[in-house]
Amino acid sequence: MSTPLKIDFISDVACPWCIIGLRALDQALEHLGDEVQAQIHFQPFELNPKMGPEGQDIFEHIAQKYGSTREQYQANAENIRQRGAELGFVFKQGDRRVYNTFDAHRLIHWAEGEGKQHALKEALFTAYFSQHANVSSHQILADVAQKVGLDRTRAEAILSSDEYAAEVRELEQLWVSRGVSSVPTIVFNDQYAVSGGQPVDVFVGAIRQIISEQSSVVNGVQ
Repeated sequence: MSTPLKIDFISDVACPWCIIGLRALDQALEHLGDEVQAQIHFQPFELNPKMGPEGQDIFEHIAQKYGSTREQYQANAENIRQRGAELGFVFKQGDRRVYNTFDAHRLIHWAEGEGKQHALKEALFTAYFSQHANVSSHQILADVAQKVGLDRTRAEAILSSDEYAAEVRELEQLWVSRGVSSVPTIVFNDQYAVSGGQPVDVFVGAIRQIISEQSSVVNGVQ
């Protein structure tokens, strides 16, 4: 019998470990097959909410934020590239810029009601990390939305207004109030959390443990 599983995936499209975590989670769910009936809800988190429209060079940003040297940055980038490759995701090499992602989150919020949230999220990761696209650009956001089958005119109308801004801000504050301070954070059935870009087998083991514990509670064994 397939066990229902609600998954809240809190992340930012500018977070490399978030696409690594998502690819690993997707592969874990594929491995589990009929054991679970999962519903993933993508929740907003901004790594750089104060980033201006012009963006910032990635190394300059990392150096300011974490005090990293170029050698440390390059070693970390190579580690990320290799982890992505193992999961079938391409991190384009070379310098990129960090952008504000709030408008991307507004579109992702809208896409859930259209049944295209997962497709849009994945496409935005690809646009940013595989193509180094400016994911704060309304034109690029509309292009990506159209590419995954969303209505371009509707996407452009959302982007040119403040639609879904209040909802996204409220959700961001909600998850911070629940203790989320880094991403990805993956919350299962509102009570079990896994953080970071974990390997596939870690997600498989965690999900099976959650299913087992919930089954015990349902059957009166605690």
